[in-house]
Parts: sequence; structure tokens; C-alpha cells
Amino acid sequence: MTEMAFGRTPAAPGESALLRWWRTVDRWTLGAVLALVALGLVIGMAASAPLAERNGLGPFHYVIRQAGFALVALGLMVFVSMQDVRTVRRLAVLGFCGALVAVMLLPVLGTDFGKGAVRWYSLGFASLQPSEFLKPAFVGTAAWMMAASAERHGPPGITLSFLLATGCAALLAMQPDFGQAALLMATWGAMFFVAGAPAGLLVGLGAAVAGVGAFAYENSEHFARRIDGFLVAEVDPRTQLGYATNAIQEGGFLGVGLGEGSVKNTLPDAHTDFVIAVAAEEYGLLLCLGIIALYLLITVRALLRLAEERDAMARLAGSGMAALMGLQAFVNLGVAIRLLPAKGMTLPFVSYGGSSLMAAGIGMGLLLAMTRRRPQRDVLEAFEDGAGR
Repeated sequence: MTEMAFGRTPAAPGESALLRWWRTVDRWTLGAVLALVALGLVIGMAASAPLAERNGLGPFHYVIRQAGFALVALGLMVFVSMQDVRTVRRLAVLGFCGALVAVMLLPVLGTDFGKGAVRWYSLGFASLQPSEFLKPAFVGTAAWMMAASAERHGPPGITLSFLLATGCAALLAMQPDFGQAALLMATWGAMFFVAGAPAGLLVGLGAAVAGVGAFAYENSEHFARRIDGFLVAEVDPRTQLGYATNAIQEGGFLGVGLGEGSVKNTLPDAHTDFVIAVAAEEYGLLLCLGIIALYLLITVRALLRLAEERDAMARLAGSGMAALMGLQAFVNLGVAIRLLPAKGMTLPFVSYGGSSLMAAGIGMGLLLAMTRRRPQRDVLEAFEDGAGR
């Protein structure tokens, strides 16, 4: 039987794994990722040059490093996307265990690099942020648990995945990194919705999260400062949000021109958290709309393809990764235009950062693996294997 889960492309006997991957992978999504990586390098040429100069480095130092990270990220993406659902599940569980241990050891072995939040390991030649790798690994692990709960005599996977999500969110909040904690919980909520959660229960969970946020506001100076800065009527023009807002306004539709922007000289995170402000100022609104369109293409296309997927693990993992990618992009862009409080979250594939890029590559590899066309016999074997367990 050669009918495919998405389409009717017949299997070619004796073809190589690479050719089979190319034939079955979603090339539109793959092209969108490559476009985002390319745009990240182009924007990085402008955004990172002032920082390199201040550090006594060559003007393209960070762009060259970003290109190296991108090559590794794309390699990881292709590798993960070539795997079948069972292998991805195993890799996700192993990766989650490793990332969770790394996050737990941050208070002992980690550093804050003077930013007030212990989120990184210093490796000398580079830094590592384990929370970035925790996110895609959590999606795969939670999807496996939720899928297992639907099997006959299966474990209480939804409850276990919820406990796992809250535990991870608590560890992230302790760094403190409330943005990543909220993103992780929102991703779990999206997966729970796909798994068939009642609307009333989701509303209740949302209310519980709001209650936790109120508690954090009252007991965390870091969290309260971010919220107060967001709620103030007038933005201080000397803050990061003030600089970013002004840059976006100055850019207009077509931008002020390559290299002509000024926000990159004042924003310390111009090449990471606020890279979209540099893009808006120098390249204008049209480029920003193009970037948004690429994220929408990745997210919506994945969800549409997964709506036809009959393997529960693939459907849940793919939907969770699509939600994670879309939500992270929305948060980063929302902060830049003051739609959301400052979060310190990167723009996937565009912002500078080795951990962010490589983790995004792994996550996108998971998404591509879940949305690949697969022979119908593989799907039936997965059902039979699940029934046998």
C-alpha cells in the first residue's frame, strides 16, 4: 500500500534516505526557514556592527559567527526531520532529560553575564542557554505522554505532561525567566486543546495562570518592574522600548536605508531581542510584513497539514511545535511595538544567538518530521503497535 498521509506520492524502491526526505518534506516550510535565516544574516550585518566595534572586533564578527551557528542549526534541522516518529520521540525524551538537568544545575554552575538572570553556562568560547533546548524537547515529550493517554490502559499522560510543564515553568521562573515560563505553559495549553480539552477547563487553567501572574507581581521585583514599565502611559525615550518604538516610527514603509539607522548604536540588544527594530528602521514596514508572513506560513501550513494527520503523536508534537514557533515570534514582535511587556525573547532564526538558532533548528526539524508525507502502512503499523501495548 503506497498511499501517503499527505497526498499520493508513491514510494520509490531502493531510493536513498536523502532523496526520500526531499520527496516527502514540506518544501514550502523549508523555504520559509531558509528565508528567515538569510534575512537574519542580512539584518545582522547592520545590527551587530556597532557592538563588534565597541568590543574591538571586526565589523562582521557576529555575522560570521551567526552564519556558523546557522549552518549547524540547518544541519540539525535536516537530521531530525529525516527521522521517523518513533525516533523523534526517543530523541525528544533523551534531549528533555538532558536539558532539564542542565536547567536545574544553573543556580550552581550557571552565570548571568551581568544581566541579573542566571540563564547561561559560560563555555569560554561561547555560552549555552539550556532553556532554549528545553522547549522543543518538552514539546516532543509532552506529545508522547498525551498520545499515550489515549491508548487502552494507557498512563494518565495529560496529567503527567501538565505536572512536567508546571515544574519546568517553575524552574524557569526561578532564574527569573517569566517569559519562557509563560511560553512553555501556553504551548502546553495549545497541545492540550489539540488533544481535545474541554473549553471550560482551558478557561479555568487560564484563570489559574492569571492568579500565578498576580502572585508573581506581588512577590517578584523583576516581574513587577517589567509590568509597571509596560503599563506606564508614556514610554521613557531612553529605555530599550523607547529606542525601539522610535526606530519603528522612523523607518516608515521603506526604511531610512541600509546602514543609515541609529537605533543599533543605542540598543544593547539590537542584534538579539530587538532585531526587528533595526529591520524596521533600515528596511521599513514592508520587510517586517514579509517576516511576519514567513512565520504565518510556517505556523498555518503546519496546522493545516496536521489536521489530516491520524497519528496522535505526530499531530500533537507538530501542533505544539507550530504553536511554540508562532507564539515566540508573536511575543518578540509584540514587545518591540509595546503590545506586550518586555520578555527578553529572541526572534526565531533571525536574532543572533547560538543556543536560540540551534534549538530553533531542532524544533523545526521536529515539525518537518511530523508533517512529512509517510506511507499509509507506517501509520497503520503505528496504530497496531499502540494497540499491542
